[in-house]
Amino acid sequence: MENQIIKIGSKVSIVHRLALTDDSEVDSSTVQDPFIFTVGDGALFPALEELILGLSVEAEESFIIAAEYGFGAVDSTQIHSIPMDTFEQQFEDTAEIAAGVVIYFESPAGDEVPATIVSVEGSEVMVDFNHPLAGRDLKFEVKVISIED
Repeated sequence: MENQIIKIGSKVSIVHRLALTDDSEVDSSTVQDPFIFTVGDGALFPALEELILGLSVEAEESFIIAAEYGFGAVDSTQIHSIPMDTFEQQFEDTAEIAAGVVIYFESPAGDEVPATIVSVEGSEVMVDFNHPLAGRDLKFEVKVISIED
């Protein structure tokens, strides 16, 4: 039997670790709870899919993904000043509104959109709608557990 390799449409089971380049873990899976997906279904961003194409079962690899191929560069047009009273409806205690806190807004389509509070200045809150990993290089470690066509 020919050794299977990952290609578009393959159902793949992997153990992975996604981290920042300082080794701070962002996401991971284990042999007991692997990450299972179909290549091309959008579960992984395109750069990660490209990196695993051609790997076979038991392959172990480690990659560095530059920010522009991961979650993209920081887009300054995605940082907005929002009046504090907008948050008073969402938070019982406005003391919870502080730099670094991730909050969720509802998009016009009804989706939840995460945003990070950058700063609180008087009655204005600076909010960053970029993905929290935008502008960050990532380390992706993967071991292929199984491949199904």
